[in-house]
Amino acid sequence: MKKSIYTKHLVHLVLAFVAIQLNAQNGATVQPKIMVMPYVAEGNDIRRVIETDSNIRIVLSKIREAFDKREFTTIDFETKLKSQSSNNALSNHAQTNLSAMIIQGSGADIYVETEYIYTPSANGNSVKVLMKACDVSTGGALANKDAFSGLFYTDDIGRLAGAAVEKVADDFLNVIQTKFDDMVENGRSITLDIKVDDVASLTLHSEVNGEELADLIEDWVAERSFRQHYHIQGGTEVEMIFDDIRIPLKDASGSSYNISQFDREIRQFFRRLGIQVAHVTKNNTLVITIK
Repeated sequence: MKKSIYTKHLVHLVLAFVAIQLNAQNGATVQPKIMVMPYVAEGNDIRRVIETDSNIRIVLSKIREAFDKREFTTIDFETKLKSQSSNNALSNHAQTNLSAMIIQGSGADIYVETEYIYTPSANGNSVKVLMKACDVSTGGALANKDAFSGLFYTDDIGRLAGAAVEKVADDFLNVIQTKFDDMVENGRSITLDIKVDDVASLTLHSEVNGEELADLIEDWVAERSFRQHYHIQGGTEVEMIFDDIRIPLKDASGSSYNISQFDREIRQFFRRLGIQVAHVTKNNTLVITIK
């Protein structure tokens, strides 16, 4: 009998230990995957920037080293660039939007756009590194940081950039992690602007299937938003603005979910109501126009 009681207690202890381990895993911080890339003004060719400026490649490498050192998973931008550029069938339009194609196909959660400014002087040379972290799904800014190397009697831009990034890496990554934790916990924020075209035969106050269209739209948003987290900034019979709708990072199957999927689903909603719409997405904003 005593042996049976001992065994029973041992099993309970083992099960308790397993439960503690599972809880610890479930509560573990989910770190974002980060891709570091050069900032390129709209209309410029990102390949030319990489190919003609060896120093930007060095700066990107130094930032990745700092992130890797702090055990963040980084994705190699140059590898992604070569993969996209090797597709000889790219149209002129696709080449112009190469940066966006790389970002969307990177597998990263966050991308960090980077610039550097090298300043020589009689008192020593310096590098300033400008970093901006953005959400891959929406393009929304999450963190900004400018890093200054200090003055050194060297023209080694890699050394200067490394000194600059090391000074701010912890603070910069902490802000990124905090913002990403909020997205995991509360969803990703998007804006939805629904407008009625001047020639449309109905308004947001029109009755559709026995209910006002605006009410049907709000009910649909409430059902699709993450934990029913949404806010209506205002509405009239011709416009309805949701200035904050939270959408999940993953769908029910575990696949990434973003504003494009939300866009497709709301257009399907209008189609089921027999309403024709036009749509435009830019960064974290979706504009739906009822035709």
